[in-house]
Amino acid sequence: MFAILQYSFIQNAFIASFFVAVVAAVVGYFMLVRGLTFAGHAFSHVGFAGAAGAVWLGINPLYGLLVFTIAAAMGIGALGKELRERDIMIGIMFTLALAFGVLFLFLYNGYAEEAYSILFGTILGISTTNVIITAFFSLLTIAAVIFLFRPLLFSSVDAEVAEARGVPTQKLAVLFLILSAITVSISVQVVGVLLIFTLLVGPAATAMRLVKGPYQTICLSIALGLLYSWIGIFLAALTNFPVSFFIASLSFLVYLPVRLLVS
Repeated sequence: MFAILQYSFIQNAFIASFFVAVVAAVVGYFMLVRGLTFAGHAFSHVGFAGAAGAVWLGINPLYGLLVFTIAAAMGIGALGKELRERDIMIGIMFTLALAFGVLFLFLYNGYAEEAYSILFGTILGISTTNVIITAFFSLLTIAAVIFLFRPLLFSSVDAEVAEARGVPTQKLAVLFLILSAITVSISVQVVGVLLIFTLLVGPAATAMRLVKGPYQTICLSIALGLLYSWIGIFLAALTNFPVSFFIASLSFLVYLPVRLLVS
């Protein structure tokens, strides 16, 4: 069973999934508290358009993911200051990105395997270059969250009181959207666009049911994300089934009884 660890592509998958699981758990907790799960879903589709555009231009799809999602985050943050405006902007960005994704795939003459693989995740085929990029942006995002943790948590729980106390809530909102965009971009390599909620929402939602307090919740969320990812990679390597299928299934099978039994 453990003999598969000798292969470099398995090692790359475990290293990349470690960074992704940790950053997705940290950012996912704040996404749930701030009510931004729809934004996470939208960023994944915006990222698909970026990946398709990058394939059309002949560059690494991950670069397209990052550029498009960060640009969308800045646009949503700048134009959607109120909750209702924000949801409208997210919806508009969502549909516009899908339109561009279709256009880029139409313009591409070859077989866009890299772009299509973004839909379902390609963790077992991740390159060493993408592992390094994933590690860099994961560490950057985690460092930013740690630095902003107290004001970010304060503004997430009660934005009005935080603003009255002098916390720059609008700037924090835009910055967090950018951090969310980066997290989504690197996470889709593991579970794909269609199952992005698996790592962003699943572990955090389960942890919030089991423990109280932000620190305990984030730690448990990280542990669950790593558990889902690593077991999923092992099972995928042994059975040749998609990694994203196992990760999503594990996340659901753990969350369902917790949701039903824990009030």
